[in-house]
Amino acid sequence: MLILKKKRLKYLLYLLYLQVLHLKIKLTKHAEHQMIGRGFSESEIEEGIKRGEKIRQNGKIVSIYKYYKIVYKIVGETHYVITIMYRW
Repeated sequence: MLILKKKRLKYLLYLLYLQVLHLKIKLTKHAEHQMIGRGFSESEIEEGIKRGEKIRQNGKIVSIYKYYKIVYKIVGETHYVITIMYRW
């Protein structure tokens, strides 16, 4: 029997939660300008948060997915997108 650490189990449950539910996403003004200026859609942002590889950085989460990355924070159940950018 595989015993998972509590933190790892919590992370895996969070990933499952992201795959199933529609996320509450709010964009900062900066993120909104970046999204429009760089031609990203809200569905791409949601998909990037759900499916991207997650890296914690200075209290924020960087989600890297396909050709873009999203920087966001989670407050309660809401994902506050700080910026979105191309990977290269």
